[in-house]
Amino acid sequence: MSIIPENTRHGRLAGKIIVVTGAGSGIGKATTELFRNEGATVIAADLKDADHIADVGSEEDVIRLVSIAREEHGGLHGFFANAGISGGLAGIFEQTPDDWAEILRVNLIGPALAIKHAAPVIKEVGGGSIICTASVAGLRSGAGGAAYSASKAGVISLVKTAAQQLSGSNVRVNAICPGLIETGMTQFVYERARAKGQEGKLGHLNPLRRGGEPHEIANAALFLASDESSYVNGHALVVDGGLSSSHPFNRQDYGRTAI
Repeated sequence: MSIIPENTRHGRLAGKIIVVTGAGSGIGKATTELFRNEGATVIAADLKDADHIADVGSEEDVIRLVSIAREEHGGLHGFFANAGISGGLAGIFEQTPDDWAEILRVNLIGPALAIKHAAPVIKEVGGGSIICTASVAGLRSGAGGAAYSASKAGVISLVKTAAQQLSGSNVRVNAICPGLIETGMTQFVYERARAKGQEGKLGHLNPLRRGGEPHEIANAALFLASDESSYVNGHALVVDGGLSSSHPFNRQDYGRTAI
């Protein structure tokens, strides 16, 4: 069993061993750094730029990550199934069955494999937290392509089903639904806006009127990974600046809009 360094014995995740996928950039990288600063031992995985190279849609790779936690660190307390792909903005009539299969393999089967293999090992240490990255695109249309949106809606359903099937295990399963966050996946959106001098319009549809940052999703993941969320289970936590709180409307026709 690993020895916890003196400088990590205090923190909201002190002593916890957690796998984070998609850890090479964006939300996963920010979460890895935050979790480590809060005392966790993090097994960071991605297709590149991470401590461990792993394809989250491969059952063999997911089993290996869980085995690393158990055999090299003495157990597993959490798994952040964050890795995902966008598949672009192609519509239903442009995407092929192969496009759908790959997006669902990574975005939905990946989290399902994480739950399947992490939950029994987390139960062994007395319980813990599994977090899956969904999206506001899984709540309603307008935030992603058809296959991507369907995959994220599946993740939201998955965590609810898994929470019920893990009844009595003390293993909690929740999702985070980010809005527009500046990551590698959304880089083209930001670059296009900046090229047109329209950066100020990014995120203007939400009440905060800005896009989000990876650390803001990492903070939500920290809450769900910590014991502070010990009674939160089967939940999809939306972190989108308020975007999904309303149907589309014209603010100028909606009465007073600013103080």
